[in-house]
Amino acid sequence: MGGKKAVSLVLVSIVVAWTVARGVEGNTWCVASSSASYGALKSGLDFACSHGADCGPIRPGGSCFNPNTIQNHASYAFDSYYQRKGKAPGSCSFGGAATIAVLDPVGTLLLSEKNLCGYHTKSE
Repeated sequence: MGGKKAVSLVLVSIVVAWTVARGVEGNTWCVASSSASYGALKSGLDFACSHGADCGPIRPGGSCFNPNTIQNHASYAFDSYYQRKGKAPGSCSFGGAATIAVLDPVGTLLLSEKNLCGYHTKSE
């Protein structure tokens, strides 16, 4: 019985590693970590917006202001910064407040209203 569990674990590990490798080679997105504190998200958001992210759409009156949550605004800014930096290593950290997504986050975090706001799917 233990041998079958070990083989299953190895197979699952291989599939996960292959999926992650494929995502890193293809499209990746920088999103706010669900475990990040408000302060960490706010700090990362301020940094991204003052260092090249396109934050106009998430400002009051902007086309992507709603939903008006720190998680959504931070994800938008983090990904804009990450894409503008060419997905460079280290450009999706924000003090641990962000993480790289290998699965397309569109429709799961920011696009709850399907308003086409959100993640950049190609380098700007």
